Amino acid sequence: MSAEATNPEARSEARPELRRRGRTRLDLRRLGRAALLGPASRDRLPDAIGHVAEAHRAHHPDADLSVLRRAYLLAETSHRGQMRKSGEPYITHPLAVTLILAELGAETTTLTASLLHDTVEDTDVTLDQVREEFGEEVCFIVDGVTKVEKIDYGAAAEPETFRKMLVATGNDVRVMSIKLADRLHNMRTLGVMRPEKQARIAKVTRDVLIPLAERLGVQALKTELEDLVFAILHPEEYEYTRSLIAAHAGDRDPLPAIADSVRVVLREAGIAAEVVVRPRHFVSVHRIALKRGELRGSDFGRLLVLVGENADCYAVLGELHTCFTPVVSEFKDFIATPKFNLYQSLHTAFATPEGYVAEVIVRTRQMHRVAEAGVVALGNPYTATAAPAPHAATAPTTAPQLPGEATEAADPDEERVDPTRPGWLSRLLDWQQSAPDPDTFWDVLRSELAQDREITVFRADGGTLGLPAGASCIDAAYAQHGEAAHGCIGARVNGRLTSLSSRLSDGDTVQLLLAHDAGSGPAADWLDHAKTPAARIAVSSWLESHPDGAGPAAAAPRAPLSVIGARGGGGNAVADLPDATVRLAGCCTPVPPDVVAGFVVRGGAVTVHRVHCATVAQMRAVGRTPVAVHWRATADCRVTLVAESFGRPHLLADLTEAIAREGVEVVSATVEPPVEQRVRHTYTLQLPDATGLQALMRAMRDVPGVYDVSRA
Repeated sequence: MSAEATNPEARSEARPELRRRGRTRLDLRRLGRAALLGPASRDRLPDAIGHVAEAHRAHHPDADLSVLRRAYLLAETSHRGQMRKSGEPYITHPLAVTLILAELGAETTTLTASLLHDTVEDTDVTLDQVREEFGEEVCFIVDGVTKVEKIDYGAAAEPETFRKMLVATGNDVRVMSIKLADRLHNMRTLGVMRPEKQARIAKVTRDVLIPLAERLGVQALKTELEDLVFAILHPEEYEYTRSLIAAHAGDRDPLPAIADSVRVVLREAGIAAEVVVRPRHFVSVHRIALKRGELRGSDFGRLLVLVGENADCYAVLGELHTCFTPVVSEFKDFIATPKFNLYQSLHTAFATPEGYVAEVIVRTRQMHRVAEAGVVALGNPYTATAAPAPHAATAPTTAPQLPGEATEAADPDEERVDPTRPGWLSRLLDWQQSAPDPDTFWDVLRSELAQDREITVFRADGGTLGLPAGASCIDAAYAQHGEAAHGCIGARVNGRLTSLSSRLSDGDTVQLLLAHDAGSGPAADWLDHAKTPAARIAVSSWLESHPDGAGPAAAAPRAPLSVIGARGGGGNAVADLPDATVRLAGCCTPVPPDVVAGFVVRGGAVTVHRVHCATVAQMRAVGRTPVAVHWRATADCRVTLVAESFGRPHLLADLTEAIAREGVEVVSATVEPPVEQRVRHTYTLQLPDATGLQALMRAMRDVPGVYDVSRA
């Protein structure tokens, strides 16, 4: 099965500079013959690797090709006599994989390792030989790829293979790049396999490798893999989609004319831009057909506008929205807020006078390279001398660290810090060590990869946490504290106390509150709110090891431990009703100088609320007329405060002493029994001066064990 048969975009979207040179797609049979004829003379590259050299020079004009020649000669000699199931010499496989990476712009070290990626596994070549001939970096990558190849674990083969692949990838993302290109070439030649084996490989590609390609931003590989999988797993839908594309090919395509109109608009505005038509690949056409039903001519492709500077992107957007009728619901700004996989572009759509809707993608040429090739376009992340690719006209302001900005290479004996490693990959590496069995690992891996958006939250200590969209405080707790999060009893989000089940939003500041009791543990309902694999695996493991439910009991109505007699009254609030009894509402406990309103209740008394109290809104909604209320000149007031704390001996005595030191009278106090290691104290207090309220609350918060004091 060829790429041309399943991916119309592969034909129409070859790099323009390569099309102009007239270079054809890799011919495996011709390369097979070239490989069988043996190496070329010393003064030129072997004919079989000429395609790789040409593609590599298109991205890296100054690249040293001698190392590729030496790698090819070693690989060809080592694999000589080995054949693929499709009938070609085996050397055609590493050549094809290397060409895929070369067209994406991979640097020389990656291409060298790609040529050698099967030699250690399938031939007599050793890692020591690779290290001696090509250096530590190439050896490191080849070793990483070797560890994830051809592992036989029976029914658990795929889970364990990908677990090992994640570990290897965590130390160098170039390992994953080679693995993805390897799978793409295998998928292209999958027609020689039995149908059942084709389906099995396609399902694994769909569930794991395509999401990984998306996560790494390698859209060029992802789209072709999607089409190849689509053809195998959904042959009827694939044939129907192909018939739609074939029928459209015979009709007049409106997009070229629309592209001409856009070019005229941008040229008149003085914006230097390249406008091209990007045909949709098969899966994209299928999705659009499901979404829109009957397709029109402009639905089979999109316009791509390439510019030089970030500011030009927004200038193009302004011209398009001025000169055409924009479809507001289709606008997305991924430049100001890039996707988690490095992707940056402006997306919009406009309607033409003929009634067509044209979708438009606007990006710089550097953004285009990163959008197509993802981490592959970032070069070698471990060398301080690597330079950005020559096609990088202008790096986006929020772009990741480029190779030229990398720090010194780490000691090979130590764990290496990869500046291109995204946060989701670090999370996968953390939790995969805790996955109890291959099936759990596989299920959770697929669930994690299904997440398509990330958020960043700030820790109270100034650090950050990267979490999937929809994550809760429970996920943040395990991301920050690991197993110590078993004792988490609450959280503050943006300074306000909230439950652990609360979902976090991008940019939130979260402070996790941990109990001091080492025996505390998570509740069973935490699994309903945990989204990340690390949190789910940790909670599940704890619950399995504590079958008797030694964790915190479920929250239940708490009976007061003791109550000191209360006395009512309106404090120094006065209502504009003669002889009316005034009471301060217990729901919001107003104090001077709060803005308040009163309402007449049963018996003719006036209850005073803060104007922002929910009861005020309810009263107004049912037509109750508020009564004007003002404060007397006297400064004393009554207020109800709630103190949340960890349970410990002498806590009540310490709180009462702190209140007394502020010269405040305790009118009443309620102490509730501990629940989940937390104790709630409710105090009604008589203050001699309302201005001392904030100082009183600070004094109560300073009591050891108290983590929150608020007005009722």
